[in-house]
Amino acid sequence: MAAPITDLSSTDRFWADADRHLVRYAGAGDFTREIIDHAAGSYLFTESGRRILDFTSGQMSAILGHSHPEIVETVRRQIGSLDHLFSGMLSRPVVDLARRLAETLPSPLEKALLLTTGAESNEAAIRMAKLVTGKHEIVSFARSWHGMTQAAANATYSAGRKGYGPTAPGNFAIPAPNAYRPDFLTPEGELDWKRQLDFGFEMIDAQSVGSLAACIVEPILSSGGIIEPPVGYFAALQEKCRERGMLLILDEAQTGLCRTGNWYAFERDGVVPDILTLSKTLGAGLPLAAVITSAEIEQEAHDRGYLFFTTHVADPLVAAVGNTVLDVLTRDRLDERATELGAFLRRGLDDLAARHPVVGDIRGRGLLVGVELVVDRATKHSSDELGALVTRRCLELGLHMNIVQLPGMGGVFRIAPPLTATEDELSEGLAVLDQAIGDAGARWS
Repeated sequence: MAAPITDLSSTDRFWADADRHLVRYAGAGDFTREIIDHAAGSYLFTESGRRILDFTSGQMSAILGHSHPEIVETVRRQIGSLDHLFSGMLSRPVVDLARRLAETLPSPLEKALLLTTGAESNEAAIRMAKLVTGKHEIVSFARSWHGMTQAAANATYSAGRKGYGPTAPGNFAIPAPNAYRPDFLTPEGELDWKRQLDFGFEMIDAQSVGSLAACIVEPILSSGGIIEPPVGYFAALQEKCRERGMLLILDEAQTGLCRTGNWYAFERDGVVPDILTLSKTLGAGLPLAAVITSAEIEQEAHDRGYLFFTTHVADPLVAAVGNTVLDVLTRDRLDERATELGAFLRRGLDDLAARHPVVGDIRGRGLLVGVELVVDRATKHSSDELGALVTRRCLELGLHMNIVQLPGMGGVFRIAPPLTATEDELSEGLAVLDQAIGDAGARWS
C-alpha cells in the first residue's frame, strides 16, 4: 500500500496525488496544470480563481456550453426517476430520441442504436457493416481519428498506431484531401482531388483480397488538422464504394448537430451515408452516441444475428439529455447561429492573419475552424515549438486552445467554441490569440 503524502499544501497534494496515482493517457501530452473547480457557459473556473475561456467546448462536445440550465434540469429530473436499465429493456426517452433523430435526417436513415462514446458508435457501425456485407476490409483517411477501441483504432491513422502490435488484417488508408498541402496537383497548382482519390482506390484495389466491407470517414477531419474535403469529393467517394459493394459510414462525432451550420455536415455534399455515427455533440458533454442506418440494413443485420449488447446501450438518463439537446438546437435555431458566429469568427481570424505572417491557413466551417501556424508562408514550413509557445501563452492569458501537431503538417489550432457563445466572447478569444501569437512570435524569433 502506498504511503500517504503529507506536509503539502492542498494544491501541491492534489498534483502529487495526480502524478502518483493517475495513468497518463494522452500519449506524449501531459495534464493541463490547472485544477478546474466548475464551469458555466463558455468559461472554466479554476480553484485559484482564474477564469478561462473554453474554445474547445470541453472535448469538442459541450455545444450548449457548460452547465446549460436545461441540461442540468433534465439530469436532475431524470436521475430521480430512471437512470439505467437492463440493456434489453426500453424507456420512453430512448424511443423518443430515436424517432426525433430520424426526423432530422433524410431518408432512408431511420433506425438508431444509442450508445455512449464515439469509439463505441464507430465500433458498432463497423461491426454492422462487416456482418451485413459478409466482408471484413475497412478503408479510412490517412489522417483519421475514429476512437481507441479495437476496430475504431484500426481505422485511426492520425495517432496511436505504434507499439501495440499488429492491427486486424484488412485495414487500409487513402490520402486525406488537404487543399493547403496538396500531394496531387492540377496545372494551376491546386489539389487534384479526383486524381488523388483515383490513386487511393487503385492502391486499395491492389491490396484488397476482395473483401471490402466499408469506408469510414469524417466529413471534416478534426484531429487530422481540420481538413475539409472539397465539394464533390464525398459524392465521388460514395460512387467508389458503390462500385465495390462497400457501405459508406460517416463519423459526425464533431460535425453533427449544427456545429458546421448544417444539422449534419454531409448535407452540404448531397450524399446520404449508409450508416451515420454521432457522439460528442449529441450528449452536449455527457456520454451519449448513436448509430443510425436504414431499415433495410438494420433488417439484414438483425437477420444475421447482429450483436452489440453493452452495459449502457439505450440508457434512459443520457437519452433524456439527448432529447433536451434537440429541443434547444431546434428552438434556438443553433444551425443558423453557428453560421453567423462562424462568419464573425472567420472575419476576426482573417484580420489576425493580415497582421501575423505565422498564420498560414484558416479553414473549416461554422464553429469548427482550423488555424494552421507556419514559420514561412512560402514554404509552409512549421515549428512544433512555435505552436507550443502560442498554446501555452493562450492559457496564461485565460484562453484554452487545442493544437494538433502531426508529421508533415504545421501546428493546427482546432477552434470549436460552444454554439451558445456570444460575439463578445469570440472577440475576447480573438484578442487573446492575437496577443499570444505576437508574444510567442517575439520569443520564438
